[in-house]
Amino acid sequence: MPRLSAPRILGALIGFTGLSVVAGVLVAILFVPSVAVAGEGVVTGVKTFNSLPSYLQITQPAQASSIYAKKGGQEVKLASFYVENRTDVTLENMSKYVQESTIDTEDPRYYKEGAIDVQGTIRGVLATTLGHDVQGGSSITQQYVKNVLVQRCAQEYDQTTQKGLEQAQNCYAQVTATTPARKLREMRYAIGVEKRYSKHDILQSYLNLVGFGGTVYGVQAASEYYFDNSAKDLPVYQAATLTAILNNPQNLRIDQPGNKANGAANGYALTKARRDYVLGRMYKVGDITKAELDAAVAKPIIPHITAQSNGCATAGAYDAGYFCNYVEAALKADTALGATQADRNEKLTEGGLSVYTTLNLDLQAKSQAALSAYMPTSVPGLNLGASNVAVEPGTGRIVTMVQNTKFNETSTAQTGSTSVNYNTDHAYGGSQGFQTGSSFKVFTLAAWLEAGHTLNESVSTTQHSLPISEFHNSCYGIGGPPWNVSNADPAPASMTVEAATAESVNTAFADMGTKLDLCDISKAAQGMGIHPADTTANPWVETPSMILGVNYISPLSMATAYAGIANNGVWCTPVAVDKVLDQHGNVVKTTPTKCTQGMSADIAHGIAYATKGVLQAGGTGAAANPGDGVPILAKTGTTDAAVQNWLVTSTTKIAQATWVGNISGQAGFYHTYVNGVYGYSLKFYMDKQIIRDLNAAYPGATAFPDPPASEIGVVQKPATDPNSTDKNGTSNGKTDGGTSNGNSNGNGNSNGNGGKNGTPTH
Repeated sequence: MPRLSAPRILGALIGFTGLSVVAGVLVAILFVPSVAVAGEGVVTGVKTFNSLPSYLQITQPAQASSIYAKKGGQEVKLASFYVENRTDVTLENMSKYVQESTIDTEDPRYYKEGAIDVQGTIRGVLATTLGHDVQGGSSITQQYVKNVLVQRCAQEYDQTTQKGLEQAQNCYAQVTATTPARKLREMRYAIGVEKRYSKHDILQSYLNLVGFGGTVYGVQAASEYYFDNSAKDLPVYQAATLTAILNNPQNLRIDQPGNKANGAANGYALTKARRDYVLGRMYKVGDITKAELDAAVAKPIIPHITAQSNGCATAGAYDAGYFCNYVEAALKADTALGATQADRNEKLTEGGLSVYTTLNLDLQAKSQAALSAYMPTSVPGLNLGASNVAVEPGTGRIVTMVQNTKFNETSTAQTGSTSVNYNTDHAYGGSQGFQTGSSFKVFTLAAWLEAGHTLNESVSTTQHSLPISEFHNSCYGIGGPPWNVSNADPAPASMTVEAATAESVNTAFADMGTKLDLCDISKAAQGMGIHPADTTANPWVETPSMILGVNYISPLSMATAYAGIANNGVWCTPVAVDKVLDQHGNVVKTTPTKCTQGMSADIAHGIAYATKGVLQAGGTGAAANPGDGVPILAKTGTTDAAVQNWLVTSTTKIAQATWVGNISGQAGFYHTYVNGVYGYSLKFYMDKQIIRDLNAAYPGATAFPDPPASEIGVVQKPATDPNSTDKNGTSNGKTDGGTSNGNSNGNGNSNGNGGKNGTPTH
């Protein structure tokens, strides 16, 4: 027998002494609960010992939230949001092999012992004492406690700040420190947990809590991620693989095929060795037979990595990335979900919410196809775009939202993909908006009728340079040079307001403006929810040129306003969410749509009466008429040189707004061809199909009520103009007046001169 050296004898004695001390503490904890270790000291009293910090109570940990939309009547997941990718499931919804492999490997005496694995702890203490390193010996309950403490460090501090990051790191260092005090604290907490909860609940919580590498947490998310399977359906060899990963999640994860030590080239050798050990443990305790063991060991590890995207990228598969991004922004802005931004972010990324949206994926696909058929994702040498959004009158529900580019959360580049949503306000991930051209004229029409004028009243079309002194604004003083106005097509010397609306004659509306208070026009628009898409970049304009649409507005705002006109003057704030449920299936309160009587029903009926001719023969939008006979109000809009182009329509059932134009630059669509199609006509080709599909999906649209006879007025014969090519207002395919030279850049930069005193053409 070899002689022991003095240092080895001394070390053994110290080890024995240390082991005796720890054993004594264990005895105190296990059999004398009036004495318990708390932190670095000793606390006395049964009450103190039995108490358990609130954060150690079994609650559902941070879970992923998911956004859904309907397709074929079924809810389809568009995207998930999480800090930790996790979905809680009950123990009954986990394969028995997951439970058995975990217990057999991590804590074979789990159901027979108390909160502490005494044999394992003594073995660990012995190894620690003699080897000067803290060893394992943790029961599943102790491991649960440790994972909760680690979670608490991650959740309690704001790691977006330097101070919060340092606090989280210090916290993590304390709860994972290789010290006897930390182990003893875990033991005390483990005993407290088992006094309050059953073994069933602790195992379930543990398997839902633990990390499996990266941001994958819990057995359900791990099953989906690594094997495209559910935890309930895992066969023994896959269940054993997940249990193997638990031993060292970062080194044994199987989603890094290029890893030289543990990758596809060597069959994930490290993980397989651990998996086979797990299978061996299952066989040893009798949970699987020898035949099952041999069959499972023979199985190679073949991951089926199914990326669980964190964010809206996966919604792109349904052409719904921009809508998804709008939903995310809307939820984060909804104070009903939390008082602070941090509260709302946490609710979305950790609350396990199921968000059921208003999006109709079947219609979405049709609208996307109609738009993409004419506007490609990019046009060489130009920065052009197109978008369409549809909204339900009376509910504010957004049912479609499409654009020509591909959604890319990290890009604002205009090369076929971007994160910028052309349909929405800047605060909701959108652009700075686009000048609306003559589609804004409905608000001048509203002010006209409100002031007591009629649709059959004749107005002059001959004045093309109007001194500012002819205009009045009771809200703001105005001044400056004359406003120069032109028409895209010849017009008679005078015409009725109804005819001027159908043919969108700029000089007629300019003349109407001289008879009105510009402030009233502004209020008519704002009363229907119209506002700048980005007030910082492009504040609201109330100069005379406002009449012809120089303000920068989002398509969603225009669709919402037109839906309100069709809904008897009642507009409803747009909503993208039908309901939100928490992880227990309980309804989570969100801010509902708010409906407002923005104009009287009579005024709304007057506008509908005047704009019903826009899609009919002689109207500026006749080319977009779907030919289905559904009553529809509409207005086109085109800025100078057709740099921006609009068509906004609504039936009593569904409204839509289409924009086609420059994201940046000044390419004139009168002289631009896209895919061989005359650029100015793109909106008509798109909308003809889009409107037809919307009408089919929303049948039963009724005719708009006639306005009071006092709004229509007595028919007046318009004066003739020998130079006019359309004396009776029967032209077809006419263009409508544009706005100004200013132009919004979709990536958030302003370009152009703003058009505050511009001269819209149609």
